[in-house]
Amino acid sequence: MNVLFVLTSHDQLGNTDKKTGFWIEEFASPYYYLTDKGVEVTLASPAGGQPTIDPSSDQPENHTPATIRFKTDEALKEKLSKTHPLAEVSAEDYDAVFYPGGHGPLWDLAESKDSAALIERFYRILPLRKKWQNSYCNNFRNSIRL
Repeated sequence: MNVLFVLTSHDQLGNTDKKTGFWIEEFASPYYYLTDKGVEVTLASPAGGQPTIDPSSDQPENHTPATIRFKTDEALKEKLSKTHPLAEVSAEDYDAVFYPGGHGPLWDLAESKDSAALIERFYRILPLRKKWQNSYCNNFRNSIRL
C-alpha cells in the first residue's frame, strides 16, 4: 500500500509577520502509524522540496511521542526535504491521499488547482474505503466538482 501525503509550501500566516506551515504532530503521528505497519508513504507539496513547518508546532507544550521521534529521525527529515511537486504526482500511483493539517494548507492547498484535480481524480478512481482526506477548509469543497 502506498499513501500520498500532501503538505503545504506556504509559510506566512495571512498578512502577519508570523510563520506558519504544516503542524508537526498532524504529519508525524499518521506518518509513523502507517509506516510502522509497513505502509509506504510518499510526500508531495505544491512547490516540491522542503515543505514549511509551523514553528508553533515545535513548542514544548505541543510535543508528543511522534513529534519527539520526528526531531531525531534524520531519514524522514531527508525524505521531507525532497517532496515531489504536487503537479507531478498522479492519483493512479497511490492507494490513498492524506492532507496533514496546520494553517499553511488554508492558503496554498485550498487554492491549488493541482490539489483539487488530485482529489477529484481520487474521488473518481478509488472506492470510498480508500479515500483518506483531512478536510482542511470548508470552502475548498466548493472549488472541486464531486
